[in-house]
Amino acid sequence: MPFSETEFFDLFARYNLAIWPLQIAAFAAGVAVVGLLFFGRGRIWPVFALLAALWAVNGIGYHALFFSQINPVAYGFAVLFLVEAALLAAAPALFPDLTLRVGRDLRTGVALGLIVFAMVVYPLWGYLAGHRYPAVPAFGVAPCPTVIFTLGALMLARGRRAAWLSAVPMLWAVIGGSAAVLLGVPQDFGLIAALVLAAAVRLRRA
Repeated sequence: MPFSETEFFDLFARYNLAIWPLQIAAFAAGVAVVGLLFFGRGRIWPVFALLAALWAVNGIGYHALFFSQINPVAYGFAVLFLVEAALLAAAPALFPDLTLRVGRDLRTGVALGLIVFAMVVYPLWGYLAGHRYPAVPAFGVAPCPTVIFTLGALMLARGRRAAWLSAVPMLWAVIGGSAAVLLGVPQDFGLIAALVLAAAVRLRRA
């Protein structure tokens, strides 16, 4: 790994200070997604537009402009995140049968659990692990909590090609999950759990 744990968290400190108060807007976007999922009466365009915006912020803001300072591979990650952002933004047009369905079932419960984990449990776990703002991965502007949140939301997606939307988030769950051990980010174990749960949902639909 071309950087140390100290360099990794110092980078987050610089990043969070540079983009403030974008963190508040990102969290508000997450709340809006949750509201639309449960009370949006099937409207999918705004949900996917907001998810796409979060992925674009991560791709450009975090990976391309900041993470690349300590890891040259970050430019490749930026492309990956921007591809996902474009796919999410275009999904309602690309996949005409795409819907978001919330029910009183296990799948919805698991999806909501991942969403709550990303927005609430993830930062609390980080705090208990000794991480203090601004040297923290924040929801919506840092990749790992954003990916967990996205995988939760996409569990509610139905359609013949809906699985394509989860491909990049699942790939990042594999890449980012290593931070749980290698970089002392225990809350990123949530990525591994999200990956397993998302794969189980896809296999069940197959």
